[in-house]
Amino acid sequence: MVMDLRMYVVTSGTDRRTVEQAAAAAAAGAGVVQVRAKQATTRELLELTGHLARAVHQAAPDCRVVVDDRADVAWAAREAGAPVHGVHLGVDDLPPRAARALLGPEAVVGWTTGTLELVQQAQELVGVVDYLGAGPFRPTPTKQVTRPALGVDGYRPLVQASALPVVAIGDVTPDDVAALAGTGIAGVAMVRHVMQAEDPAAVVRRVLADFGPR
Repeated sequence: MVMDLRMYVVTSGTDRRTVEQAAAAAAAGAGVVQVRAKQATTRELLELTGHLARAVHQAAPDCRVVVDDRADVAWAAREAGAPVHGVHLGVDDLPPRAARALLGPEAVVGWTTGTLELVQQAQELVGVVDYLGAGPFRPTPTKQVTRPALGVDGYRPLVQASALPVVAIGDVTPDDVAALAGTGIAGVAMVRHVMQAEDPAAVVRRVLADFGPR
């Protein structure tokens, strides 16, 4: 599966502005939008996913929409006709093989890592998982993570150990992208630097420029 992971947007919020910011980012070239709403009920998350996926698809049909943690919500949204492509899983979520079985061979399945040991273990999932999220790049205000921050240099051994593309996450800013791109990662994930931006499209274009062509 060919995905453009260079600019991976993670949403925050559940309101109309959340949908609008995600669609603007997709229109500017973001390759993946992850729907994250940790505090939402299942029904609220399903409704948000449907609205957001349709808006993103209208803005950029090639952009992939995945749901954070909830393979069941991704499945339900797809059953309802929303253009949802898959799920991003953490260690406490449905195991990747089960999510793959539920969502099918064409679905996008991402998996969270952040240490060399976790990345090495994840190589057993080649063919099941499509990419690895690795972090935190630096301590992040949006997610409590006990793993130590990787910094730029921490990504090189992870990339070298992985047959799967690696996406850096954890308070990555646009200023960090050029240095991170030099480590061999496939992309960067951003939350608030896109979702709270006055001009999310400008942020996306800057990130893509710093990565260069696919």
